[in-house]
This record gives sequence, C-alpha cells and structure tokens, in this order.
Amino acid sequence: MQRQTKKKKLKKGRIFGGIFVLLTFIFLCVLAVNKLQSQGTKETTSSNKPAVSSPKSENKKSDLPEAHQSDWNLILVNRAHPKEELSPHLTTVAGVQVDSRIAEALEKFLGAAQAIDPSEHLISAYRSVAYQEQLFNGYVEREMAGAAGSLNNTGQPISREEAENNVKTYSQPAGSSEHQTGLAVDISTVDALNQSPKDVVAELRKIAPNYGFILRFPEGGKSSTGVDYEDWHFRYVGIDNAKYMAKHNLTLEEYLKLLPQ
Repeated sequence: MQRQTKKKKLKKGRIFGGIFVLLTFIFLCVLAVNKLQSQGTKETTSSNKPAVSSPKSENKKSDLPEAHQSDWNLILVNRAHPKEELSPHLTTVAGVQVDSRIAEALEKFLGAAQAIDPSEHLISAYRSVAYQEQLFNGYVEREMAGAAGSLNNTGQPISREEAENNVKTYSQPAGSSEHQTGLAVDISTVDALNQSPKDVVAELRKIAPNYGFILRFPEGGKSSTGVDYEDWHFRYVGIDNAKYMAKHNLTLEEYLKLLPQ
C-alpha cells in the first residue's frame, strides 16, 4: 500500500514537473516572438520615415525655379568648363554687342542703372574666342614686364606662369571667358575694375535680378567661381533664376548644382 502511494506521488510529481517545463517553454517562446515583432515594427517605422533635410536645404528647394542646367541662359563657361566659339546672334546695345535674346533686358537694365547714377555705362560685352586670346596675352605681357597698372607693380620681370596667374584674377584664357556667350556685360561708372562707388554697386546689384542679371563674381564667391570679386561684371541668367540666386546668395556654379540636367 505504501509502495503504491509513493508511486502515485512520484507520477504526479513528474506530471507537474513536465507541465511546469512546458509552460516555461511556451512563456519564453511568447517573449521571443513579441521581441521580434517589436523590432520589426521599429525597423519598418524607421525605414518609412522621410529623410530629414535642414531648413536651409528645404527652403532652397521649395521655391526652386523650373530650370535646367542645359538652358541657353544658364550656359557655364569658366576655366573648368571651356567652350569653343559659340557664335551667338548679336545685337548692338549702347555700343557693345550681346546675344540678341537679351538685348531688350539689357536696355532696361542700363536705363535703371543710369537712374541710380548717370555715369553708368557699358564697357564691354561679347568677345570672340580669338579676341579674348589677344586680350589675355596682352595682359600677360604687361604682367611679365611689370607695367603700370598691372598686379606686378614691382617693375621687375616675372615668369610667364606667374604673369598668367596674376591675369587669371581679372581676365580669363581664351575659351574660358563667358564674354564669348554674349550673355555677360561689364557695366560701371568708371573704366576701371573695382573702382565704382560701393554704394552704387550695391544698388545696381539689388535691382539687377529684376532684369535677369546677377553680379557674376561677388565677394566671397571665389571658392566656387575661381575668380576674385569684380564689381562691373554682370551676367544674364533670366529673371526667375536671378531672383532665386540673389535670395539664396548663390553663384552660378552653386545654383547649377541644384538643377537637373
């Protein structure tokens, strides 16, 4: 009798032990499943979140004009992007030649400039690649000789390489000057670079976008343009583009990076 009772107790103990192990296993499985589901939800939520852009970046994109890098008025010509002779159809405005498509805009811009200061006048505009080559080489020779008015004001001869580096701060080699586009103009109160009254230049720069023009080489823009500040060099890019660039303080090189091909 006692032996049977012991067997029954032992049997019950094994049953309860087995149930406890089974329940423990089920509990651990449930925990594991919940953990996996939780991780999956987090990953899905994270992957569905849009990329966070800086306010400045969002602002730049929100009012970006419908323009393309390939637009005729946004052609890029500089030392990194030289061009062959473009041969634009030309129209004469106040003694200089420009791409005929900007003639009317330039006339209005010049009129507005002269309302600011009557001495504002056009100095130069379209230049062929051949003429630009002559101009550049002439500047190089002056720098090599240390002629009056050159950057090499020591009066001592310098190498051609040094002379060319000096000239590139105010004139570009043939094929690298955007004057060959017919879209660039030099306008000033005087016939010398960076000698127009600063307040006049500031006013001119402010109204230029209303006519589709920008100050092409602004102060602080050399890292993108490769050219030092020039107070008289304005470039036609179109009204919407010009206003956007002025609003966001962008050079043409910086602006084009925002646009599709």
